[in-house]
Amino acid sequence: MEKIIVVGAGLMGTGIAYSCAISGYRILLVDANPSALDKAVGQINSLVAAGVKLGKLVEAAGKAALERLEAAIELDGRASDAALLIETATEKIDIKLAIIGKADELLPPEAIIASNTSALSISELAAATRRPTQFAGMHFFNPVHKMKLVELIRGIETTQATVERLKAVTAALGKTSIVVNEAPGFTTSRMSALMGNEAMYMLAEGVASADDIDTSLRMAFNHPMGPLELGDLTGWDTRLSVLQYLHQTMGEKFRPCPLIIKMVKAGRYGRKVGRGVYEYDAEGQKIAGSGLRRAG
Repeated sequence: MEKIIVVGAGLMGTGIAYSCAISGYRILLVDANPSALDKAVGQINSLVAAGVKLGKLVEAAGKAALERLEAAIELDGRASDAALLIETATEKIDIKLAIIGKADELLPPEAIIASNTSALSISELAAATRRPTQFAGMHFFNPVHKMKLVELIRGIETTQATVERLKAVTAALGKTSIVVNEAPGFTTSRMSALMGNEAMYMLAEGVASADDIDTSLRMAFNHPMGPLELGDLTGWDTRLSVLQYLHQTMGEKFRPCPLIIKMVKAGRYGRKVGRGVYEYDAEGQKIAGSGLRRAG
């Protein structure tokens, strides 16, 4: 019963902690914000209850998963017996480097550190540790408990042994892994960033309403959600950080649409704050007819 530490109790961290707990791992969920921790633990309890109600989880298994979950406001001596730490902080490299550096000091020598970054350099993040061979990207997708893919990103010094250990964890979570050699945006973020950015340009230009743009991708290409809905789910502040990094490293085709910049400045980050391209109720459900029709 290995122990996994998840640092960051946002949407991604909550989903990862839940998935690990119901798969038999002991979990320490860490976030400096006590209210974020409380919210995350409540959401994990709700996911377990929903799984039991739907027959996807046996009640005793759900109870055991919650008993394996522990929350903390800081990394401390409880990291000394962990096999893996997954960092899920915001896409700001200075914040990630600080977390990773502290984790490196507290974890046992054999432990692996993984970052859930969707675009940043794995090799650069690994340089904050004394174990770059045991560092890799482990990129999950929202909502974590439903999405089956995990990108494993190999940095310049990541060993095959580290990749194999992360493959085993991914398989234990019931997910499929792909291995990506480090490149800006990896595979999925690179494609998703282009699609979401172009969708925002179309919205700003008045090509179609937000709802119609999303409907076109769902119906024509069988995507589970449209690019604007996905941006609201991921968070436009996160999307903007990714686009800015890709624009810097990959060139003009990734220049962020000005509408994304305006929305972030206005605090319209998406579902997590109740408004983005669409507006959301207290339960996080999209309010019908709320999509922007044109915004420049």
